[in-house]
Formats: sequence, structure tokens, C-alpha cells
Amino acid sequence: MTGTGTILLGCIADDFTGATDLASMLVSNGMRTIQTIGIPASGDCDDVDAVVIALKTRTVPAEKAVSQSLEALQWLQTFSCRQYLFKYCSTFDSTPAGNIGPVAEALGRALETEFFIACPAFPANGRMVYQGHLFVGNRLLSESGMRNHPLTPMRDSDLVRVLQEQIRRMSGLIAHEVIAQGSSAIRHAIQALRREGVTCAIADAIDDRDLLALGQACADHRLITGGSGIAMGLPENFRQEGLLKTTDADRMPRVAGRRVVLSGSASLRTNEQVVAWKQAGGPAFRIDPMQLAEGRDNISEAVGFALQAETPVLIFSTPDTSELASVQESLGAGRAGELVEAAMAAIAVRLRQNGFRNFVVAGGETSGAVVQALDVRKLRIGPCIAPGVPLTVSVGDDPFGLVLKSGNFGDVAFFSQALEALEQGHAA
Repeated sequence: MTGTGTILLGCIADDFTGATDLASMLVSNGMRTIQTIGIPASGDCDDVDAVVIALKTRTVPAEKAVSQSLEALQWLQTFSCRQYLFKYCSTFDSTPAGNIGPVAEALGRALETEFFIACPAFPANGRMVYQGHLFVGNRLLSESGMRNHPLTPMRDSDLVRVLQEQIRRMSGLIAHEVIAQGSSAIRHAIQALRREGVTCAIADAIDDRDLLALGQACADHRLITGGSGIAMGLPENFRQEGLLKTTDADRMPRVAGRRVVLSGSASLRTNEQVVAWKQAGGPAFRIDPMQLAEGRDNISEAVGFALQAETPVLIFSTPDTSELASVQESLGAGRAGELVEAAMAAIAVRLRQNGFRNFVVAGGETSGAVVQALDVRKLRIGPCIAPGVPLTVSVGDDPFGLVLKSGNFGDVAFFSQALEALEQGHAA
């Protein structure tokens, strides 16, 4: 297959909300961006500056993640992209077996690049890297809520060490004292690391200036890896070359139809958002994984609840910390997650059949399950609702308004803010 159209930046993301987060960053910096759900069948990408392929590879076996990521790269290469970006979570979600290191190395080999940076920092959302250590807010990653993540517990904040455990080659560090000196100093540091045999380096970043400097320093890099923050400095490189001239990259239509919030995330922030919704008097229905496992039809109950309500409702599965541990002990973390994802996907389909056209979805795995169930193949990315969370509209004859939120993103009133954004839209 040969692609049609011109793509400046080809991106591969390891989950759905992460892909949306990245696409939002690119749009806010002037790149017309389409997000695809999985690897597209069509090769048509006219009037697009960047494409973000959303995979679901964060927690699959490393060899499967590598295979799918290389397949996505091959599709992007048909458009002869100027640069490629592998996007993962700003909390470096992974295990000693991967998947960040194995996928990044495989992409590097395929692109015949001898060096790449790894920078998950996203200061706007409280993710900062200093001396190679990742901070979530004012706490080390290992002391944050991520230390007890059911699938990718992060108990080591030293990203140089974490990355080294996942790769075959040598990892290194571009320290903040270098980053603060600007792009020229960063380039010199990269050259020095390469002479020492380092093939990938964690890059410190504690504010947006650091990310902009890194973007400028890596303008000629074939491959860049990191969180969505690292994309902040990339559009300007293309603009300086006269390749990027868009002024209204975030223009998009409003979608008429009923609205609903589906929350399958177990994160601390989503817990707070659920509590805030209920305290404000918002109608809410809880999906119980234990009841699902026992065969109770929570799905029909939730659909009936939403259909009878006069205002948008929240359908959620978020338990408190103690109950989460009990559920995972009884069912296993993987099984509990699968039950919730399947239920939310089925609810979304049933609601779509009953006139719902706007969905706020919390949680990366839940978002993936919902968009797949709704048969969404591409998303047009619009303006930000919160850092890393844009308004989107599916591409096709029967469009949906979608807000896909990573579990830890957004302030406590996010659900109401997202529903309002879907109601208002951003007219093209």
C-alpha cells in the first residue's frame, strides 16, 4: 500500500487515551491531526499534518507489543513521514519485561537510528523528570499512587535504571543542568553519550521550557520517544521549515444527541471525580465486577438507568481502595478489568442504539474497549478540555462526540466540564 497525502509526524501510542493526549498536544500547537483506532485499512490522509495510531499494547506481552508497533510503523512509512514518535504514559507505565524499552529499540532498529531520547515528562499534569527520577506532583513515582497500579506497579523512580532493565543496549541520562542550557548544549551532550556507546537516554524536564528545548535539539532525530509533553516542541521545527501553516487546527463540529459518562478507571483522580459528581447531585449507577462475575445483568440495569434519566448520567465501576483490593483478590486484576471493560463497551453500544451520540470515557483500557465497540476508526482532534484531554469527533457517516480521559487526568469537576464541552462543541 502507498499512502496518499503528506504526513510530517507519524506517531504510535501504546494506549487510546495516551494517543488522544498526544494528538491534543499537536493540535494545540497547530498541527492538523487525525487519531486512528488501531492500524488503518485506508491509506488516505489528505489535509493532515500528523497521524497518531492508537494501539492497545501497554500491558500485552512484549513480543506482541513489538509486533503491533512495527506493523503501525510500516503503515506510517508509506507516507514517508519526516519524523516518528513513540508515545507512552507520563508515569512510564511498564514492567521489567517492557513494553517501553523493547518497543523503542525495535522501532529504532527498523528506522536505522542509532540513538533516541526517552522523556515521559508532562509538567502541566505534574509529571517531571529530574536527575533521571520521575516525580508525580511533589512525590517520587515510587511513592505515588502508581506504586500499587494493578497491572504496571511503578516502584522504582530511577528511569535510567528502569529503562536499562528493559533494553539490550546502554541507557544514559541528559541531566537538567544540560537541558537548562538549551538546545545546543543538549545536542553536544547527545554526541558525547553516543561516543560512550549510549543508544538511548532519559531526558530531564521540569517545565515547558525544557520540553521546547528538547524538541528543538531533536529536530533531526528520526525517532523520539516520550509522553505527550515531548511533542510540545516538535511542531515549531516544521513551522521553521515552512512546512506548517495551519491556523485553525482545532476546528470541529458539534454532534447533536444525548450524553453520558462511562468510567472504568480505578485511579485516585477518577475516584475523586466520581465523588465530586455524586456530591453535586449527579445521577450515578455503579457497575460491580463481582456482580458481573456472578452473572447479574448490570448492563441492562445501567442502560435502563441512563434512558430514564432526564440529564446526563455517570455509569462507573470505580471502587474505593480497600474494595479494589478485595475485588482483585477474588477475581484477579486482569479478570476484574476485563469484566468492566466488556460491560462498558456493551453499555456504549446499547446507548448508541437509543440515541446517545456523546460519550465521556475515563480510563485508557475502558476507552479502548468503548471506541472499538462503537466501531470508531478515526478521530478528529479538537480543542483541549483539560491538559492532555481534547474534545474529539469520530470520522464517518455517523459521527460521535468523544472525550477519552486517562485515569489520572482532569480536575475533580472534569465530568461536568467534559459534558459541557460536548454540548457546546467547537463549530467548524
